[in-house]
Amino acid sequence: MEPRRLENQKANRTRQKAKGRHFLFFKEGKEKVSSALLIFEICLLPFDFSFFFVLLVSSWFIFSPSLTVAADDLRWGADSEGGAPFVFSKPDNPRELIGFEVDLVNALGRELNRRPTFVQNQWDGLIPGLQRGNYHIAMNGLEITPERQRVINFTIPYYATVEQLAVRAGTTGINSLADLKGKVAGALKFSLAHTLLEKAGGIEVRTYDSQVSCLDDLIFGRLDAALMELPVAVYYVKPNPKLQFAGEPFEPVLYGIGVRQQDQALLAQLNDALRTLMKSGELRGIYEKWNIWNKDTEKLFVELVGAPQSTPATSPANSTQAYEDFTKVITNKPTWGERLRRYWSYLPFLLFQGAPMTLLISILGMIVAMAVGLVLALTNLYGPRPLVWLSRSYIEVIRGTPLLIQLYLIFYGLPSVGIKLTPLVAAVVGLGLNYAAYEAENYRAGIQSIPRGQMEAALSLGMTRAQSLRHVIVPQALRLVIPPVTNDFIALFKDSSIVSVITMVELTKVYGQLATAYYDYIGVGILTAAIYFLLGLPFVKLARYAEKRLATDQRTPVPAKRRWFGVK
Repeated sequence: MEPRRLENQKANRTRQKAKGRHFLFFKEGKEKVSSALLIFEICLLPFDFSFFFVLLVSSWFIFSPSLTVAADDLRWGADSEGGAPFVFSKPDNPRELIGFEVDLVNALGRELNRRPTFVQNQWDGLIPGLQRGNYHIAMNGLEITPERQRVINFTIPYYATVEQLAVRAGTTGINSLADLKGKVAGALKFSLAHTLLEKAGGIEVRTYDSQVSCLDDLIFGRLDAALMELPVAVYYVKPNPKLQFAGEPFEPVLYGIGVRQQDQALLAQLNDALRTLMKSGELRGIYEKWNIWNKDTEKLFVELVGAPQSTPATSPANSTQAYEDFTKVITNKPTWGERLRRYWSYLPFLLFQGAPMTLLISILGMIVAMAVGLVLALTNLYGPRPLVWLSRSYIEVIRGTPLLIQLYLIFYGLPSVGIKLTPLVAAVVGLGLNYAAYEAENYRAGIQSIPRGQMEAALSLGMTRAQSLRHVIVPQALRLVIPPVTNDFIALFKDSSIVSVITMVELTKVYGQLATAYYDYIGVGILTAAIYFLLGLPFVKLARYAEKRLATDQRTPVPAKRRWFGVK
């Protein structure tokens, strides 16, 4: 019996070793716990149930059906920061959008019996956003070009204009593109004007996200000339005494409404509605209201629908009051009292529209960054060799590539493989995954800074390696990394301004919309910067409080009398 008992014990030990080899591996002579079990167990410690509650509430908010748009709405994409006369914020009521294209889309919605719903999007991202399905149509002074016609469909042209050069007042010798050889010229990014400057050759071309920024650089002497469509020049160059037209207009331009190639039915409906508006004279009335009616557009209407009906001379639409109101705004020199009252009126718009979205994106993004970063750090330190290599590769790739490119890939690239995220989810995921790489290095440094004796003492008490990490090492490391993590949160909070490129309207985007309304970047910019500072300050104070409370080794003994009265 004794030999059989010894054989059974030997067989049991063999099975235990095989089982151990299945869950454990060895690295540099030290026992390492399987990363799947170890990492999952440790990740529960710093976040506990409140973390999962926050994720649950956040997920409900992100995916809530109440945030979706009604199916019968006509979603149209444009950039309200682009300025007049297309789409811009009303100066005395920034929550309201005005412009000739706002009037046009309202008329189209009435003809199609669909309610227009505005979707904010960067101008240079209008076509990718349309292809992605963020909106049904793109309409924001979108020029009909062969390059764009290869990827989207255009309606019949709804407006015809020309290109116009602008220079500083008093400048001579610049009347055409040929005169710009060896000089610096600016244009709206990816616009037809940008293409014309590039094709001209010999010109140093600088591109801008908005026409207003381009003209600002022209005034400040950073540019020798700026090229733009005539409606923009009429609104921003003609009334400005510091600027003037240069030479005669050239290069015909046609504006069209962008539609996805698969939306043939919508394309036909829009074309019919445009022809109806042209025949009735309503579209001409809109253009006259904004002082952009011209002979080129009149000729276009004749070609498309014959002789359109004229608007009555007594019609309010026949007045150029909208243009006159705008020129008064940008040429008026307000007093300091008027400026302060204007900035005060901006506060609700900044605080209740821009600031909450910035806070939501930043907090959710940091939660993702902390969770993923901790997993990456533990994998890097205690995972099997393949996972170690993957975690290190992820960290280096993410830290070595721009956040803007990562956001573009997540928002515009993933739909091509069937993964379509909402703008809010894409913003949170993009910021979270980017900052997770930095948090992983913070956690790794914190864990490695804990003396080796802490682990040995925990193991000597009978704890497993996973228990030692969870209950001894990681809590101490988290206390040590509070300062760098706080610093990263403040950096993420400011970097949230980048998400405006994926249709998110946060604090910085609201600032741009308000600044273009009154052509005032300094005052509104200072106000926005102050809001950023005040929003971030409580988190800094909270982090310092947490760091002090967790610094148990630095606490001073509390006398018995103070403990008796509850004073700590």
